[in-house]
Amino acid sequence: MRTAVRAAVRSALPALTALAVLVVPAPPAGAAPEPDCTADTGPYQRELEAHLKRPVDGVQSPADCAAVRAFQRTHRIKPADGYAGLVTYRTMVAVAARANPNADGGCPVRPHRVTCVDLRRQLLWVQRDRRVLFAPVPVRTGRDDEETRTGWHEIYWRNKDHRSTLYDDAPMPYAQFFDGGQALHGRPGDLYAHGGSAGCVNLSVPDAARLWDLLAEGDAVYVWGTKPGTDG
Repeated sequence: MRTAVRAAVRSALPALTALAVLVVPAPPAGAAPEPDCTADTGPYQRELEAHLKRPVDGVQSPADCAAVRAFQRTHRIKPADGYAGLVTYRTMVAVAARANPNADGGCPVRPHRVTCVDLRRQLLWVQRDRRVLFAPVPVRTGRDDEETRTGWHEIYWRNKDHRSTLYDDAPMPYAQFFDGGQALHGRPGDLYAHGGSAGCVNLSVPDAARLWDLLAEGDAVYVWGTKPGTDG
């Protein structure tokens, strides 16, 4: 009897082996290899190299490119191509300022909310006393001869869906007016197109929406410094 069983098992082995080969799943395909980073040297190469703790020589290398591309992906900058351009640089300035945006004391410290607009660094944040309520974000302020007015201001009117009555019905979402027609507002599309605004403080639309939810009429706005490339 045992001999017969052993013989039956031996005769079935080829079929069982073939079946096992059929049911074993194929190994999962590996992730696609990371494409080479080939962007050229950008106008803000040295600044990005310093921020990312790369050798600061102002010349793009494959490792520099990969580091810039990783920074872009982390901060959702598109395209994430490793090029050290203006959008990436402005984002870097905001990120670098997060630990203490008012380190140089440019924005007065008050017991109430103050929206701080630093023209030199093109940054905006909100503070109460020394506590930051709205972390610094990049902005676009007035171009030469249409500079954003400096000093103390107050938000006097808000319109979530405002459109410009002066500039071809241009959309100004989440507009918060603070001085003679100048407003904090979102700018759809390229935040840095045309070199500057006509005096308003432009933010990305998502940043403008978050700022809208924080501020109210009567809130203080303080603007100081000089935007690079302008006379005042």
